[in-house]
Amino acid sequence: MNARRAKGEAMRKGDTDGREQARQRVDLVKHQLGERGPAWWTDGAPDWNRHMVLNTPYAEWFISLTGEQGADA
Repeated sequence: MNARRAKGEAMRKGDTDGREQARQRVDLVKHQLGERGPAWWTDGAPDWNRHMVLNTPYAEWFISLTGEQGADA
């Protein structure tokens, strides 16, 4: 957020050099957070979205947390 604030300040002041430096800091942080760069979701792992948890490999874990096993889970 500091880098984004710095970018905004630089833009309001018309400081093009400061804006570019802040923009590069924002880009660096976004890469470090995984928001930019190679897509992690294309690693070939199965996508279990839109499945009931009881129909996934996470069923045992879910049951251990909730005790729920039926269709109402």
